[in-house]
Amino acid sequence: MDINDLRIFKMVAMRGSVSQAALDLNYVQSNVTARIKQLEAELQTALFVRHKRGMILNSEGKRLMEYAEEILTKFDEIQYAFQNSEDPRGILNIGIVDTMTHLPGILSPYIDKYPRVELALHAGVSGNLFQDVLNSRLDGAFMTGPVNHPLIETYHVFDEELVIVSKSDHFVIEDASTMPLLLFNQGCTYRERLESWLRSEGIMPRKVMSFGTFETIIGSVAAGIGITIAPKSSIQSWINAGKLHGYDMPEEFNKVSTLFIRRNDIYYTNTLQSFVQTLPS
Repeated sequence: MDINDLRIFKMVAMRGSVSQAALDLNYVQSNVTARIKQLEAELQTALFVRHKRGMILNSEGKRLMEYAEEILTKFDEIQYAFQNSEDPRGILNIGIVDTMTHLPGILSPYIDKYPRVELALHAGVSGNLFQDVLNSRLDGAFMTGPVNHPLIETYHVFDEELVIVSKSDHFVIEDASTMPLLLFNQGCTYRERLESWLRSEGIMPRKVMSFGTFETIIGSVAAGIGITIAPKSSIQSWINAGKLHGYDMPEEFNKVSTLFIRRNDIYYTNTLQSFVQTLPS
């Protein structure tokens, strides 16, 4: 058994299919099958339940997965620890909120400086991104603050002004009681700000429609379906084109800070360090 056997085993378990694992690992399918059989022979036990649609871990496979994840994590830490800090490489999993219009300007200097690093971007709402960093599913994430957690390190990136977005050239807060609110799913800081403002004014929304992407929300607002809340910078081009209108909110609700977060109790890789160092301060 070697470290690659464990990587192959883990990939097959994650994908539930030898063919998919072989594709992801860029291996020949027969090689993956042989390595799994060899691993089962060495451990003298079957590790998977085979079925028509693929394969899933049995109880012994689940037990091995616990060891495999621990060993692979430690092995990766050794590689990271001795990696050339001047030339980081590997995959960096970064979470982003869907409305980050500043993102290209933030990522471009890093990509230019460290071409060996592969940035894998994962979009989501702030609440989900926070949990993904906390559970080590992401190396770090851009999200709206504030954040206060003993295991999370935060870096201030920029501030944003939130506005109410409508197709109409006239808006008063009472409109929120008659027009549908088009918002991200629960866990979105912008949504929480709008709902807090409405509660403070004693206004009950007539209808709330939840969406998964910013493009869908803005397209629906432009079609006259309802109103939303968004960073002013993210809709400025729509405002300039006269397709949408942005309306101010009270200052206590309209200011948000975008932060970059990471876990502070796990190994701080050269790849992630170099990324943090390129963030605007």
